[in-house]
Amino acid sequence: MDVKNAFLHGDLEEEVYMKLPPGHPQSNEHDLVCKLHKLIYGQKQSPRAWNGKLSSVLTSVGFKRSNVDSSLFVRTGAVGKLVVLIYVDDLIIARDNAEEIFKLKQSLRQRFAIKDLGVLKYFLGIEMATSHNGLFLNQRKYILDLLKEVNMRDAKPVITHLDSKLKPSLEGTPLTDIRYYQRLVGKLIYLTITRPDITYSVSVVSQFMHSPTIEHLNLVKKILRYLKGFVGRGIILKKNENTQLMGYYDADWAGNPIDRKFTTGYYTFVGGNLVTWKSKKQNVITRSSAEAEYRAMASTECELIWLKGFLSDLIVFTTLPMPLFMTIR
Repeated sequence: MDVKNAFLHGDLEEEVYMKLPPGHPQSNEHDLVCKLHKLIYGQKQSPRAWNGKLSSVLTSVGFKRSNVDSSLFVRTGAVGKLVVLIYVDDLIIARDNAEEIFKLKQSLRQRFAIKDLGVLKYFLGIEMATSHNGLFLNQRKYILDLLKEVNMRDAKPVITHLDSKLKPSLEGTPLTDIRYYQRLVGKLIYLTITRPDITYSVSVVSQFMHSPTIEHLNLVKKILRYLKGFVGRGIILKKNENTQLMGYYDADWAGNPIDRKFTTGYYTFVGGNLVTWKSKKQNVITRSSAEAEYRAMASTECELIWLKGFLSDLIVFTTLPMPLFMTIR
């Protein structure tokens, strides 16, 4: 669902004045101002006020905000469970009972001007496809648009996106257009939402955002050539019979030749489904490989604890232990 003119629904809690807009008959009189009775677009208070307005409306009809994710609201009752996920003015509604969704939409229509977009198939560049196998998430259109933007739709694909023995360096010919590099890497970072296979490679190229070289840009282009050959890959979530949490982690001690810092990588699973992953160069220098592994273990455990709290907010409780495994290379 989409809320039209969302920021205009926020309530103004303080006195705000603005200059007369251009074209007003008295706009040339500089000593006159307008007193606002409602929020408008462009005000710093607008996003916060809109979020508060929507939150209060959902709370008034029985929803409870999640303790671990402020954009998630859950309502439980005798007829089932209703979940609302918010992204600014877009709402995703999931349910156990279709009639409850209809009642919620009717309730929201009485307060806001909303547009019903139907069954969820495309959201923020992510495509969703359902089948008897489960829910498949991918960003195929996003990748094709990105390749078209950089004129690489006809590029020759490669089967690897980064050399495993690559040692990044600060040396090289500096790029004249830094923003071009930053824009490409930013788009690749968003692509890691459904492509865990490029997470480490993107974390490497993102370390040179402020002083990229032509060699770094070539690494980005190699990632794009890899994506060209595997456009349709994504994440599939199956309906399994358990909700057990487990994680896998690893760390490379002094793996970065520039500053000797280590990189943490982990994957977490819920009921056998891959749900979160991360690859990040840490901001500390470990004194031993054991210390690097312990820090990676702690980071993964924090993610598992967060996931357990998230499931609890969804009224999905698990009493099984959360196994944590270290990958061995």
